[in-house]
Amino acid sequence: MHCVQCVSPARSAVKRAAQPVKTNPAEGRYRSCGCGCPLSVKSGGGGRELRSFDAPREGEKATASPADMPGFDYKFLEKPKRRFQCPLCSKAMREPVQVSTCGHRFCDTCLQEFLSEGVFKCPEDQLPLDYAKIYPDPELEQQILALPIRCIHSEEGCRWTGQMKQLQGHFSTCAFNVIPCPNRCSVKLTRRDLPDHLQHDCPKRKVKCEFCGSEFTGEAYENHQGVCPQESVYCENKCGARMMRRLLSQHSMAECPKRTQPCKYCGKEFVFDTIQNHQYHCPRFPVQCPNQCGTPNIAREDLANHVKDNCGNALVLCPFKDAGCKHRCPKLAISRHLEETTKSHLTLMCNLVGRQRQEILELRREMEELSVSQDGVLIWKLSDYSRKLQEAKLRSNHEFFSPPFYTHRYGYKLQVSAFLNGNGSGEGSHLSVYIRVLPGEYDNLLEWPFSYKVTFSILDQSDPSLSKPQHITETFNPDPNWKNFQKPCSSRNSLDESTLGFGYPKFISHEEIKKRNYIRDNCIFIKASIDIPQKIMG
Repeated sequence: MHCVQCVSPARSAVKRAAQPVKTNPAEGRYRSCGCGCPLSVKSGGGGRELRSFDAPREGEKATASPADMPGFDYKFLEKPKRRFQCPLCSKAMREPVQVSTCGHRFCDTCLQEFLSEGVFKCPEDQLPLDYAKIYPDPELEQQILALPIRCIHSEEGCRWTGQMKQLQGHFSTCAFNVIPCPNRCSVKLTRRDLPDHLQHDCPKRKVKCEFCGSEFTGEAYENHQGVCPQESVYCENKCGARMMRRLLSQHSMAECPKRTQPCKYCGKEFVFDTIQNHQYHCPRFPVQCPNQCGTPNIAREDLANHVKDNCGNALVLCPFKDAGCKHRCPKLAISRHLEETTKSHLTLMCNLVGRQRQEILELRREMEELSVSQDGVLIWKLSDYSRKLQEAKLRSNHEFFSPPFYTHRYGYKLQVSAFLNGNGSGEGSHLSVYIRVLPGEYDNLLEWPFSYKVTFSILDQSDPSLSKPQHITETFNPDPNWKNFQKPCSSRNSLDESTLGFGYPKFISHEEIKKRNYIRDNCIFIKASIDIPQKIMG
C-alpha cells in the first residue's frame, strides 16, 4: 500500500527507496514513512497512534482545540515556570518531548494532535520538523513531576500538598477521593463517607438482628425491621403493656384492656373497659316494663312507645281531660270508665264549648280592634251599591254602618252611617251621612264633649290622568250641647233612631251622584276625617 498523503504510488515508492525510515534514540516514538508526509506513529512510552490527515489547503491555518490539549491542570502551590509549560496547551507538560533541531518542548499528546492537522513546522518558530529528531525529555518530566501541588479535592476540604508524582499515592488514602464500595453494591462515594455507608446504608452489608440474632444483608435487614417476631414492642392500643411482637396478636385479642369489642345488643365498637358503662345507656339493651305487664326483653329505645301504645298496665288519662275530667286508670280499664261517666263527660263538654265560644268572641273583638283605623281618617267602601240602594228604598230609613275608627291612638271611637235612600228631609232623593260617637276603651282619658271638626267626602273615582277628580266635601264643627257629642255610655252602643249621629240629610242627590264617577264598578267611597291638633296626636 502507498501512503495516503503521497501524490502517487510511484512517487511513494521512489521516496521510500530514496529515503529509508529513520529511528530516533527513543526507540521509534516518532517515525516517518520517508515520503515527508505528516504520518507519525507513536510507539512505546505510553503514547498513542496518530491518524493521517489531509494537508491544509492554501490559505487555511491548522489549529488545535484547547480542550484537546492534555497538559497537567492541577492546583500548583506556585505557578509553574514558563519552561515547564507547554506552548500548545499552556499547562504543565505531560510526557514532554523535545524537538532537537530547535530545542522547543511540548506535551507528547499536544504535539501529536498538532501534527495530525497536517502542519509540518514547529509550533513555536515555524521551522520544518524532522520526525526523526523528536525526543522524550525525561529530565524535564522529572522536574515537572516534582512540582508541589494541592490535592484535586482541596475545594472539598482536603489539605494535602506534595509533589505531583506523589498524587496517585495520596489518592489511596485521600478522604475525599471517590471510590467504589468494596461490597460491590454499585455505589461510589468519598473515602471519608465509606465507614458510615458500610455501617448503615450499604444494601450488601452484613447486619445481625439484635432481637432474634439472625444475620441479613443491609437490604434484607430493612425489610426485617418492624416485623421481627422477637422484637419488644408496646401494645398498639396504648394500654402500656410491652412484649415480643409474636405475642402481640394474642394480647390484642384477649388480654388488652384497651381492645375494642362490639356491643352484643347494638353492634357498635367500644373499648373493652368502657363497654360495661355503655350498657347503662345502650338503646338496644333489654329492659323490663315499669308497669310489670310481663312483656320480656324490651329494647330501651322502644320502651316509651311500648308504654304509650302497647302496655295494658300503663296508666292513661281520660280522653276528656281537656274538658276537665281528671280520671286516671290502666289502659285496659279506660273503656269501662267511658261507659260509666258518659253523662258527666257530656256536661264537661258543654261547659267547654261555652268557654270556647266566649274566647272566640273575645278574639274576634280584639281582631276588629286591631283592624280599626287610628289616624282620624276613614275611607268606607260601599260595594254592591245598586242592590243596597234598592233595599233602602224598600225599607224606610234603612241605615248602613261603617267599621268603627279612632281619631288617633288612644283617642275617640267614631262610626259613620249612611242612608242610601236618604233620611229626614233627604228621604227618597238624597244620600244622607252622619257620624256618631261610640263608647271607646280610652274614654276616661279624653276631654268631653267631643268638639273636633268633621269632614265628609264622597270620592270621585275618575281616572286622575284623564280629568281632575271632583270630590263632594262638607265640613262641620260638632255642637257641644247636643247629647250625642257627650261622653257615651254603654247603652248607646245600640243602634236605634234616638242615637242617630250628626250629619247631612241631603249630602248628595241621586241625580248628582250619577253625573260623574262617584259610582264606579257598582261601588261608592265615603271618606270621613277628623281634624285633631298635633299636640293631642302626640
